[in-house]
Amino acid sequence: MTDVLLTVGTRKGLFIGRRHGGDWRFDGPHFNAQAVYSIAIDTRRAVPRLLVGGDSAHWGPSVFRSDDLGETWVEPPQPAVKFPEFTGRSLERVWQLHPAGPEAPDVVYAGTEPAALFRSEDGGESFALVRPLWEHPTRSQWVPGGGGEGLHTIVTDPRDARAVTVAVSTAGVFRTRDGGESWAPASKGVSAVFLPDQHPEFGQCVHKIAQDAADPDRLFLQNHWGVYRSDDGGERWQDIGDGLPSTFGFAAATHPRRPDTAYVFPITADSDRVPAENKCRVFRTEDGGRTWDPLSAGLPAEAHYGTVLRDALCTDDADPAGVYFGNRNGEVYASADDGDTWRLLASHLPDVLCVRAAVIRQ
Repeated sequence: MTDVLLTVGTRKGLFIGRRHGGDWRFDGPHFNAQAVYSIAIDTRRAVPRLLVGGDSAHWGPSVFRSDDLGETWVEPPQPAVKFPEFTGRSLERVWQLHPAGPEAPDVVYAGTEPAALFRSEDGGESFALVRPLWEHPTRSQWVPGGGGEGLHTIVTDPRDARAVTVAVSTAGVFRTRDGGESWAPASKGVSAVFLPDQHPEFGQCVHKIAQDAADPDRLFLQNHWGVYRSDDGGERWQDIGDGLPSTFGFAAATHPRRPDTAYVFPITADSDRVPAENKCRVFRTEDGGRTWDPLSAGLPAEAHYGTVLRDALCTDDADPAGVYFGNRNGEVYASADDGDTWRLLASHLPDVLCVRAAVIRQ
């Protein structure tokens, strides 16, 4: 079996799992007592670089990096992500760290709270604010979601380094096609059930976006009520939630190679944030959302209450693909066969906030 690195960010530190053959070994916590909201595994390097957005209750948020798979860590002497003085704002946390594609080998994006996009050109060692999005004319009307006003999702186009899509809670989806010089709302068709106008130009509470493996213009979106697909890079969205036990949820991920294949973890409701029907199940579509299948072989059969957050479901790039999720019960589950069967990897961890995995080729 392929060697895999699995990083698990929790409310109280980072845990790292390594699979060699069929055996898993975990160590941690790294950054003890820090909440880890974001992780990136940058596989564009000979040895992958790990980037971690930690949040210390005493020292505040920071971005750490490791170039030896988590054996040692570097924190820059000056904050890697810092709001310029003219904004009058300060960083609350880093919600997302996203390496751009191979066409931009040193570019890494960071999404933050307050909702902003930062860009690094040195592999994540330092970041600069993307001002046109910060100064977008709709910003004064953005409203924080239940978890705060966070830019939590960044999607880059592997064909065009200038094309970037972001999601903000609760401002919706925004796109740039000119490297960040201009931004346009891209939430047409996505509902905002909590607003008088349920289909506004912006203001939707988008929870996560995942990009199709074969067609970068095909995107899957988990909303605050509603699961959607776009076939034109976010210009328009269509509802694909039929067949799911609930269309509320936080997480969405896609298969690394199979087109039209995506995964979600349905939650009962915004007012009852437990697995739909109290069953621990990942749902998979293999036809772009026309049908959905529950995946539960090896998962707990009894009533279950572990909520999966927006970045706590991911896939790796193995063949067959690994699929992973962690929950607020402190459990981490893994599948080594595209989601068909599952096993428990870790339990009794702190709340799992995010997971990221990658094949390690050395």
